[in-house]
Amino acid sequence: MRHLTRPGEPGSYLDGKNGPAWDPPRPRLPVRPEDLPGNGSGAEKRKVLITGGSSGIGAAAAQAFTGRGFRVAITGSDQVALDRVSGVTGAVAIAGDLREPGRPRRVVEAASAALDGLDVVVSNAGIGWSGSFGSMTDEEIDALLDVNLRASAHVARAALAHLRPGTGHLVFVGSIAGLIGVAGEAWYSATKAGLGMLADVLRAELRSAGIGVTLLVPGVVDTPFFDRRNVPYQRQFPRPIAAELVAGAIVEAVERRTETVIVPGWLGWPARLKGGLPGLYRMLEGRFDREGRRLHGGKRAPAVGSPGPWPRNAGA
Repeated sequence: MRHLTRPGEPGSYLDGKNGPAWDPPRPRLPVRPEDLPGNGSGAEKRKVLITGGSSGIGAAAAQAFTGRGFRVAITGSDQVALDRVSGVTGAVAIAGDLREPGRPRRVVEAASAALDGLDVVVSNAGIGWSGSFGSMTDEEIDALLDVNLRASAHVARAALAHLRPGTGHLVFVGSIAGLIGVAGEAWYSATKAGLGMLADVLRAELRSAGIGVTLLVPGVVDTPFFDRRNVPYQRQFPRPIAAELVAGAIVEAVERRTETVIVPGWLGWPARLKGGLPGLYRMLEGRFDREGRRLHGGKRAPAVGSPGPWPRNAGA
């Protein structure tokens, strides 16, 4: 059993049901005045580019950033979906497949030109795959590498020419699979782990320049992604969360210049357990899998409904 979603085709960032308009969550703690976006008082609004912005987390992030006063550009390979998000958020839509040679640089340059500069770049675009590693084709391996890791690296490198020292910020949207690994998603887990390492090392390299780097690690995000790949979500824990919660965490991470954020936060404990006691972690993991299947009859665990107005995604 295997399924590869490709940018630009139905299911790339995953469909879902529309819902009522969503009011982005505000930070619960005060933020520094110099970090606040323009509020109509004459201050310059900060500018952000979001990849994978046609739906799901990317679209919710566009709404969250515009709600905080940022000017936003979104990119993706589905022009119709981008225009829909743009019509709701006012974001600048820049269509393009980030797998194409030179496309990441051109997208970054186009966003900078449209917004008159860039302060934040959110690398959110990603695709998933399910099945045994040995059954993957060369093309499937290359596609995940190209979208999940290579494109993010090219976008980040291109962005460095535009981000201002002291205020610039890079955000990489990883996955809990990149921290703990998921059986049946070996290569997906590996690409997300690579993205996490890229964020970690870039943070050290760019610290002296005052450019922040955030790794945003979502858990399971409410989506029909698992149904599409013919492998239903069978775990009792973690329960899926709404894409809007992840989007709100991205905005807060930028405003507070947080280095690593795991959503929901309690998922940080399994990651720490695996790092410190991997044998115990694997034993508990297998026990949770068996218990989840028993309680839910082999079906997907109950999901948190997404209130967002766009198709949901799997958290990149």
